[in-house]
Amino acid sequence: MKPIIFVLSFISTLTLSAQNDHIKLIPENNVISSYCLDVTYDKTVHLIFPSGIAYIDLGSSNIIAGKAEGAENVVRVKAAVKDFTEETNFSVITEEGSFYSFIVNYSHNPEKLNIEMKDFLHAEKLGNKSENSMEVHLSELGDESPQTVQMAMERIYKGNRKKNHLAESNQFGIEFSLRGIFCYNGLLFFQTEIKNTSDIPFDVDFLAFKIVDKKVVKRTAIQETIIEPVRAYNYLTSVKGKESESTVFAFQKFTIPDKKQLVVELFEKNGGRHQRFVVKNGDLVKARTIGRL
Repeated sequence: MKPIIFVLSFISTLTLSAQNDHIKLIPENNVISSYCLDVTYDKTVHLIFPSGIAYIDLGSSNIIAGKAEGAENVVRVKAAVKDFTEETNFSVITEEGSFYSFIVNYSHNPEKLNIEMKDFLHAEKLGNKSENSMEVHLSELGDESPQTVQMAMERIYKGNRKKNHLAESNQFGIEFSLRGIFCYNGLLFFQTEIKNTSDIPFDVDFLAFKIVDKKVVKRTAIQETIIEPVRAYNYLTSVKGKESESTVFAFQKFTIPDKKQLVVELFEKNGGRHQRFVVKNGDLVKARTIGRL
């Protein structure tokens, strides 16, 4: 019997060895470290991120988390169950592609209630990879990474010094213009400018991009399609008197159908100095590539 036992043991060892040869361990460099976070039932923890929140996933129903109302880059977290004992986790992905992981435990009196999360990913673009540097690709940006889109918008904002405007509206002391249209790998970029020549600050209510019919009969329903930007760089909420500022908007690729036009409208908050200009399809198809800035 002993020889048989030896053979069986030897075969078992070979089998385990063969199985282990097919098992690959995840390298430490590929692991994103998790932050430790304490939460409680009667207090809310606020996490302030460097950009807007695109995704939140919770490990269990013992905690609740979501974007703070009116703030795209703030996440509020608290315990949904008093005195829960099992450790849990949650993850956050920002619009700029950074991934954050948190390990959560219950505490009756958390020491850290308001936490500012550093943008490790974009602070060291050319340096060593940092804790949340495994950049996430978001479907709304197509094949481009959020970091690439951000860099493209920065380049347009800082590099486009041309004074000619493709379209503009000028009334009530406000000049609203389109300074340029650019393209990069399936994305379109519009650079708009608001120039306030009056002494009264201009507070932005909202800005709309929509495709409408060129000829619309009065008192009929207007057929329009709203074009939503996927990103904005230096989005303006107010322009002081005698000052000007520009914004770069990123869009998924689109064109303007025949007999339609792209209308860009700017509305003043609690005011009537609204602006409106039209972009032609000819201007759109002549968009310059980012590399030619």
